[in-house]
Order: sequence, then C-alpha cells, then structure tokens
Amino acid sequence: MAPNAPSVESSHCRVHAPALTGFGAAVLHAEGVPPADASLLADSLVTAELWGHASHGMLRLPWYVARLRSGATERVTTPQVVRDQGAVVVLDGHHGIGQVVTARAVELGVERARRHGISGVAVRNSGHFGTAAYFTRQAAEAGCVALLATNASPAMAPWGGRTKSIGTNPWSVAAPAGRHGVVVMDLANTAVARGKVYLAAERGEAIPADWAAAADGTPTTDPAAAIEGLILPMAGPKGYVIAFMMDVLAGVLTGSAFGDAVAGPYDPDRRSGAGHLLITIDVAALGEPSAFAARVEQLVDQTQGGPLAAWADEILVPGQLEDRSRERLAADGIPLAPATWAALAALADETGTPLPPTTGSPAGSPATGSPTTGSPAGSPTTASPTTPEVAP
Repeated sequence: MAPNAPSVESSHCRVHAPALTGFGAAVLHAEGVPPADASLLADSLVTAELWGHASHGMLRLPWYVARLRSGATERVTTPQVVRDQGAVVVLDGHHGIGQVVTARAVELGVERARRHGISGVAVRNSGHFGTAAYFTRQAAEAGCVALLATNASPAMAPWGGRTKSIGTNPWSVAAPAGRHGVVVMDLANTAVARGKVYLAAERGEAIPADWAAAADGTPTTDPAAAIEGLILPMAGPKGYVIAFMMDVLAGVLTGSAFGDAVAGPYDPDRRSGAGHLLITIDVAALGEPSAFAARVEQLVDQTQGGPLAAWADEILVPGQLEDRSRERLAADGIPLAPATWAALAALADETGTPLPPTTGSPAGSPATGSPTTGSPAGSPTTASPTTPEVAP
C-alpha cells in the first residue's frame, strides 16, 4: 500500500481538490505524461468532481492510464495545425490526450475569434476530453460565446434499429453572463450520460428503467446490462437525430473517425479517433461586451423571477448547479466511493505515488454517494439524474 493510504474497505472518504489534483498529476507524470499536460488532465477530472459529476471524475483516471500504457493514447501530445484558412483551422491531435488537444483548440479558437470575429476549429484524431463545459467555460471567461461538439463511441441504436452504432455525441454552449459569471450547458443526447451508468455500476446502484436497455432491447435497471446493451436517446427520436448531426459536425466534417469507428475511454487498446468542432464568437465583434452582459443578466433575472412550479424550490439557470456544487465541495472535500478509492490506491502502488490525505466523512452521516445511503442493508440504491448531463 502506498504511504498515507487509509483502508479501501472503509466508508466513503473525502479529499480536498488541490491534493486530489496533485495526486492525479503525479500518477500521470509517472506514466510519462509531461508535467503541464498531466496537471491539465488531472484538473479536468477534479473539476468534474467539484461540479458534482463524479461520473466524469477520478473514476476515469485508471481508464486513461490503461490507454497510455497500451499506446492507444500518446503520452506526449503534439497537436498540429494541418490546414489554416484564417478564421477556420484544422487541428490534428495525433492521438494525444483529448484534454490537451482541446485546450489548444480553445486557445486557437479565442485568438482567431478576436482577429476575425468568429472562428471554427476542427479537431481530428483526438481523444475523450472529459466534460465539454470545462473548455467552453474557458472561452466564455475570455469574453466569447462558444459551442463545442464532440463525437463518442457507439452507445445507442439509431431510431428504429437495434444495433449500437450512434455515440452520445455531446455538446456544450457557454457565454459570459456579467454578474452571474458564465451560463453554460453541457449535455449528451442520450437519456443519461454513459459515464453515469459506469458510476452506478461502480457504486453498486441500480439505474432508472428509462435510462437504458439490455442487449435484447428490454428496459433494464442493471448498469452492467446497460453497458453491454443500449443507452436510450433523450426525447426519443429527437435525441437520435441530434446525435447523428453532431457526428456530422465533429466526425465527418473534421476528417476524424465517426460512427462505430470511434473508440471510447473505456476501451484500453483502440485508438480513439474522436473528433471535435469548436465554434467561437467574440462578443466584442457584435457590440459592447458590457451591453451583452447586461442583456444576459436581464435574461437570467427574468427567468429566475417567474412563479415557481408546485414541486420547485427555485429556478436555476444553466451552470448554476455546478457553481454551487463547486463552492460546497471545495470547502468540504470531494467524496470518493470505496471502489474509486481502491482503484486510486492500486494506481498509487503501481506508480509509487503517495495517496492524498483524506478528511473522512461528515460527522454523523456517510459521505455523499454511499452505496447504502437511503436503502436497506444489502439492497442497491437507484441512481438519479439530478444534474445536467455531460459528455459520455
């Protein structure tokens, strides 16, 4: 066991974000990833945890490490501009780390948008980049409106079919919002992000019956059967057609892999081939940024000022839930499920990296997400989609 490692059989532990980021970066650096890239990838995972999206957090670190070890993902990421038309750029990721490739795309997108008013960066031969909002928020904080689309490995069948051939193909839109910071949406085109099914499996939880189907097409509450079967589209055929067109943008148009040729982060051996399309608009090219901020503030205030539904305590705008979660978990520490902690302990042993110190569970109650919270002993809980969906 690595130094400072508590028992993996203990209840959920909490780790403060800086320590967890440092641990992730150290593991990745031990695997040959350059320090800056290792820090970026680790920060993207911990940020997802802070936002309340554990499905896109540290449970994925072992997946990324497995892909680095097999050579499916290059340890040293070398994104290259292979076509430059000024406002439109094609970036080849050469099968590097998706987060590093996409961070470069954001840099290019913002720079070209400031020069031309609007820019498009097409990314090919990339990899899974975690949450799309991690990147669109950066563009919004730089004074731009950004749309980022990506494709993903097959998760659902086309409407009317039964073969898994369409990815969740998520997308995110973010904009600066004056005193409200940033408004941002990030969603998969399925009933649930596939990562939430993996999270339920890791936690021993059942899933809602409207999330997925088994391989024979029957609804299932078993996350293992859902992983082998089909994730259902959101809003029926609407989710399917949106996912299809996002693959046209992110895969076909960019010259990257598309359809069933894309491999996910769950596959340790295949090149990902994921493609992305980033469209960035400089707010200042259309008018005074202060006027835009005031108009977004007005929209937010108008939206939140309406009467509440009988079931609601308040009205939230896109991104607000994640902002609140980040503030809370930055103070309290990030809860990690026993299975996640065990996987991180294994990485610590394999790389000689000390595990981060833990803070334990809140006094008198199990940590957030305990597999037995709210259920009789020995029975599974049911996962619930309480936050907006994010990339698969």
